Amino acid sequence: MPGTDDKLLGEIAARVYRDDPRFARALRAGRPCPPREYRRTRAWPLFVLALVALGTGITLAHGLLIVTGMVLAGMAAELCDPQRTTRRQRVPPPRS
Repeated sequence: MPGTDDKLLGEIAARVYRDDPRFARALRAGRPCPPREYRRTRAWPLFVLALVALGTGITLAHGLLIVTGMVLAGMAAELCDPQRTTRRQRVPPPRS
């Protein structure tokens, strides 16, 4: 049954390419890059901005800047979560 294995592997490769084309192209070229779930390029600048806002708010004793820094830090932490897409798919509670 080698034909079914080839078909299954082809389906898996197509799904990987559809989900993350950059990862699939890099893997095919022999230079793998991290998958989309582990790329945190947008989280680091946001985290730095959050720390700057939080530090400035503490230094100036300004509550709005402190809260802004804390909210931005929470947003950056959410971007760092590798399983954030699986948590979005919530199952509705059963109807009784």
